[in-house]
Amino acid sequence: MTNGNDYSQRIVITGIGLTAPNGNNLAEFRGNLLAGHSGVQPYNIRYMGDVLAGICDFDTLKYQKRKDLRRGTRVGSISVYCANEAIQDAGIDWEKTQKDRVGVYLGITEHGNVETENEVYEISQFDYDTSVWTHHHNPRTVANNPAGEVTINMGITGPHLTLGAACAAGNAGLIHAAQMLRLSEVDLAIAGGVSESIHTFGIFASFHSQGALATHEDPAKASRPFDTARNGIVVAEGGGICTVERLSDALERGAKIYGEILGYAMNSDATDFVLPDANRQEQCIRLALKRANLNAEDIDIVSSHATATEQGDIEETKALRNVFGQCSDTYINNTKSFIGHAMGAAGALELLGNIPSFEDDAIHATINLDDLDPRCAMDQIVANHPKSKTGIQTILNNSFGMLGINSVVIIKKYDE
Repeated sequence: MTNGNDYSQRIVITGIGLTAPNGNNLAEFRGNLLAGHSGVQPYNIRYMGDVLAGICDFDTLKYQKRKDLRRGTRVGSISVYCANEAIQDAGIDWEKTQKDRVGVYLGITEHGNVETENEVYEISQFDYDTSVWTHHHNPRTVANNPAGEVTINMGITGPHLTLGAACAAGNAGLIHAAQMLRLSEVDLAIAGGVSESIHTFGIFASFHSQGALATHEDPAKASRPFDTARNGIVVAEGGGICTVERLSDALERGAKIYGEILGYAMNSDATDFVLPDANRQEQCIRLALKRANLNAEDIDIVSSHATATEQGDIEETKALRNVFGQCSDTYINNTKSFIGHAMGAAGALELLGNIPSFEDDAIHATINLDDLDPRCAMDQIVANHPKSKTGIQTILNNSFGMLGINSVVIIKKYDE
């Protein structure tokens, strides 16, 4: 354990737990990404009717009892499942772990909408008699609920936070974990991003009113980043959570190391509620590169944020072209084309789906890219079929959100 503020400490990822619309662990998720298998399905949501969504199907009773599910939230269950899976994957002796030195930092896009919508609907069945409103509503809807449910389930007495960072939140959870470890606020961080977004009709209705909700006769082809036929976002749920440690602690216990968090950055557009700004995105990417002491040509994979909205795809491509346009050996892919937009979990899941590239020398594709929008044209985009590349060392993960919040995380293959 270190004391004081030590920014020279190297920070590594040692365990991964996830649930995605096309996989409930890293091996399954990765296999489906390389095989081109989508997790988007038909879905029926109150008031909206039939839509398309990325739906997770994990064992909710693996780490919780039925009474926990009745009392808690869907996003709490996602968080508990992923956090426990990460601890197991990391090989941490949980019984001997000092729980007050563990921090939980989970990024979210929104929270509480699901529970409030459910309760309003419930009282509508009783002529709006508020006496039937559940007494569980407040603890279900407070912003710290997902991380708090993890601490209760796992007996963690260290700090817990959810970080509201719109769709940049998955990266934000990992960034905060690295900062708290370097400040010696904690010795182990459980960090990433989570989302229960598909369980609120409001998010579907809002995207629909914006003309940004994807439709397609084949659900697997609905999410189409960079494609001229794209027509909007596929809403998804999910979670991606890691155990994050100082390298010295990981080596001391003989941990396997998935990768090193080499650099990161966050900034704000300060321009619009919804429309992104390529200039600020470029600035964020360049700042992360500077902090990682890397040049653009040092990046092997760029995991793009692209949501399959016209302006979003175009603005991000402008930023990528400005930074990586001359880097012929840097390749760009997109995970949302497989699972939809998992909101608070998006950044984490998209990064984790790429981390196995360090070992298998493969870059998963962007599927459903049949007709590349000329305004998004870059030769480095990996379309429809995986690409092989020997010696992959670095991944840069973009994750941007509404109100103009941008985040970038750079992961490097661990090198002694």
